[in-house]
Amino acid sequence: MPLVDEIAGFHPEMTAWRRELHSHPETAFEENWTAAFIADKLSAFGLPFESGIARTGIVATLKGRLGEGPAIGLRADMDALDITEMTNLPYRSTISGKMHACGHDGHMTMLLGAARHLAANPDFAGTVHFIFQPAEEMNGGGKVMVEEGLFERFPMERVFGLHNWPGQAFGSFSGKPGPMLASSDLFEITVKGRAAHAAMPHLGIDPVTVAGELIGALQTIASRTVDPLEAAVVSITQVHGGDAWNIIPDEVVLRGTVRTFQPAVRDAVEARVKAIATGVAGLHGATASVWYDRRYPPTVNTAAEVALALDAAGAAADQDHVIPDPASSMASEDFAYMLEKTPGAYLWLGSGPGPALHSSGYDFNDELLPLGASYWVRLVERLLAPTA
Repeated sequence: MPLVDEIAGFHPEMTAWRRELHSHPETAFEENWTAAFIADKLSAFGLPFESGIARTGIVATLKGRLGEGPAIGLRADMDALDITEMTNLPYRSTISGKMHACGHDGHMTMLLGAARHLAANPDFAGTVHFIFQPAEEMNGGGKVMVEEGLFERFPMERVFGLHNWPGQAFGSFSGKPGPMLASSDLFEITVKGRAAHAAMPHLGIDPVTVAGELIGALQTIASRTVDPLEAAVVSITQVHGGDAWNIIPDEVVLRGTVRTFQPAVRDAVEARVKAIATGVAGLHGATASVWYDRRYPPTVNTAAEVALALDAAGAAADQDHVIPDPASSMASEDFAYMLEKTPGAYLWLGSGPGPALHSSGYDFNDELLPLGASYWVRLVERLLAPTA
């Protein structure tokens, strides 16, 4: 692969950085050790930066030596997950119950590698902002950075993200215009009945029966409410109710998530969750209250920026390793908040076969490090080339 030579040369150092980050995982808005590690590296590269954005986030800024030009942002996520690592690697997590199970350790390292090379070789016209974002995993650090003035404090015309993707061919890049990832909403349905002895159910109103019907009825939303040419997922992930063998409880709580790509579908699914919950409960003389929380919006790429990103990917990995029209994923990503404000693109970098993201046996493939860093450099070279 046509890697940047200098980056390929410090691959062993990048591997050491990545493994150090892996062994010190920190979860949302608690990435203090991680932020200090990044700050130390940026200082060594001679890059000015601002810290404390969204509590633990960092943005470093580099101006090219070839004159004025546009500004772009390159983003990596920082946080780990509340997962107990089961790898037995020599650099496994040293923090009980926490683990870099999504590859954010690798994402930070690739961006640091690009920052190191570009700081030493700022042969471009314009400005690069290196964005290290906390709290991607369901806590909306990207949203907080935007709310705290990311794009006002660090003006940029475009912003780009990159995520490793198990199951995609090793070393390949993929991306397309439009939705790459789905929105993510949460809901909680509390079904209230009337407790009774289990041997005398006719004296109560059984919320367990109602909850059982609700679980099945909610699955009709995707199959009977949403256009078959669109997409939606409604998943019940928790059921809580009762604490005795012989007592019908007063209430049962159902929790779950909804994933969609289109705003109209998102609206329709929310309305149906609420209508089905109250309707099914009412049929049995019970009541249902619904808490519904819209979390991440869909991650939507803009066409021009995807084309530029895939061109840079082809320069880093060769065009045979570029996948221009991958299937979208129902996973979600808070880079979506940045893309709502500024044109940009989010690509996947294939890591080949292996444990899935968020698995206790997952580990980032260090062979990807120079490739991802080279991609960032090629992107800067193309977007910030000096004009005649």
